[in-house]
Amino acid sequence: MKFALTATDPGSAARAGVISTAHGEIRTPVFMPVGTVGSVKGVYHRDLKEDVRAEIILGNTYHLYLRPGLDLLRQAGGLHRFESWDRPILTDSGGFQVFSLAPIRKITPEGCTFRSHIDGSKHCFTPENNVDTQRIIGADIMMALDECCPGDADYKYAEKSLRLTQGWLERFARRFRETEPLYGYDQTFFPILQGCVYPDLRRQAAEHAVSLDAEGYAIGGLAVGEPTEKMYEMLELVCPLLPAGRPRYLMGVGTPANLLEGIARGVDMFDCVMPTRNGRNGMLFTWNGVMNMRNARWADDFSELDPDGTSFVDHTYTKAYLRHLFVAGEMFAAMIASEHNLAFYLDLVRQSRAHIAAGDFAAWKEDAVKRVSRRL
Repeated sequence: MKFALTATDPGSAARAGVISTAHGEIRTPVFMPVGTVGSVKGVYHRDLKEDVRAEIILGNTYHLYLRPGLDLLRQAGGLHRFESWDRPILTDSGGFQVFSLAPIRKITPEGCTFRSHIDGSKHCFTPENNVDTQRIIGADIMMALDECCPGDADYKYAEKSLRLTQGWLERFARRFRETEPLYGYDQTFFPILQGCVYPDLRRQAAEHAVSLDAEGYAIGGLAVGEPTEKMYEMLELVCPLLPAGRPRYLMGVGTPANLLEGIARGVDMFDCVMPTRNGRNGMLFTWNGVMNMRNARWADDFSELDPDGTSFVDHTYTKAYLRHLFVAGEMFAAMIASEHNLAFYLDLVRQSRAHIAAGDFAAWKEDAVKRVSRRL
């Protein structure tokens, strides 16, 4: 993997660049649609490419490991071939999903034992077998196994959790360098920086991760219960500690305003289920604010979904029609809303790139945050 900076913003820490992988280039800042089990819910791959214009999507190691399973993925030749996606893929290690299984998992220095949320069967992730699993999945970019520390953890727990993650990271890196890709193209991995909301722990996490000389770095354990201001504070602390010539990935974040504020602080990559999950439940993100499409105020509004948007669905369907579909319980409503929201998020980062290149991102961002955060 290679990363080249193409522009920086004089009024902020925002930067634009290009990540080159075996499956294509990714222009940053970038938003990555989440395809947890090998699909972005409710959106055709054709539309992801042509309308949403996604350059990379995600898969999840925990979910893919359980279903369809590693034997089938290896027989298929990896996730790219299995899901017929010829652009880059990034996989999470599954650490966050294991974190979410608190009642049915046990974490030790060796690894994490957990029970499947599907059938209750017992499994174990170690740094070593997590590398092997992600080799079989075949993602272009894989995440190191970590423990996702809760955002409200006390210092003692956060420090213990960080030490565990650092030990796992060293073992993950060693296994990664001892093994080879399975499908004839290069893979890389990003360490995940933890440390909760404690500046000295975040600083230690960054310094330790940088010592491993990885090709990119992920910032985890944010947007998991801590105040938004704390998240921004941690980004302001961590980003300058990471190499300028390597991409920075803020995991699982977030709202349109979160993306803009993260870009302003030097983040290059984002992912979140919010565009599709909230879309399925009737929430639309637009350049003029956020809409609840079940609201009666849209019942006889025959205007476009987002007149300032770039998605074809913005100019094809009306607010009244989409509200009707949601009220009627039609699955088409979730499909339209999911595609619209993803297209909006990708347009958000695309315009961010343009303003970084123009050198006026900081001023544009202030107005954009206000626009996209309004409740309509």
